[in-house]
Amino acid sequence: MSGKLTHFDTKGDAHMVDVGDKAVTDRIAVAASYIKMQPETFEIISEGRAKKGDVLGVARLAGIMAAKRTSDLIPLCHPLPITRVAVELTPDPDLPGFRIEATVKTTGQTGVEMEALTAASVAALTVYDMAKAVDKGMEIGGTRVLLKDGGKSGRYVAQ
Repeated sequence: MSGKLTHFDTKGDAHMVDVGDKAVTDRIAVAASYIKMQPETFEIISEGRAKKGDVLGVARLAGIMAAKRTSDLIPLCHPLPITRVAVELTPDPDLPGFRIEATVKTTGQTGVEMEALTAASVAALTVYDMAKAVDKGMEIGGTRVLLKDGGKSGRYVAQ
């Protein structure tokens, strides 16, 4: 860790980092999240019995759309030419709930961690939105970067 926050200038004012001199490289980020719910809610979603429709399919699309809009949501995030977004929602009866993993790729001058985190977060929020009528106590958590690769800082793999 460099110990320096890059989104602040020498006066302490927030600014968008200049990535113009950085090399164009292939970049990937994988982020995770989960949504925990009542066993009955888990069954309803897993069995496709939700009144609003295909909860997991809609959440997957919402995550993909969110990755593409990250720079509209995070003030100092660069708009990027994303080359791939994949969002997987995996049932986990032990939670009970769903584990979410979002993978984002680009070829560019800055990483896609924020896009992957946004995709995973919005997918979880969409599950909540679609199932809140039956379970207002759902919990979203564990949102973090699992993998980041490409660029000057190299590879990061979460422990």
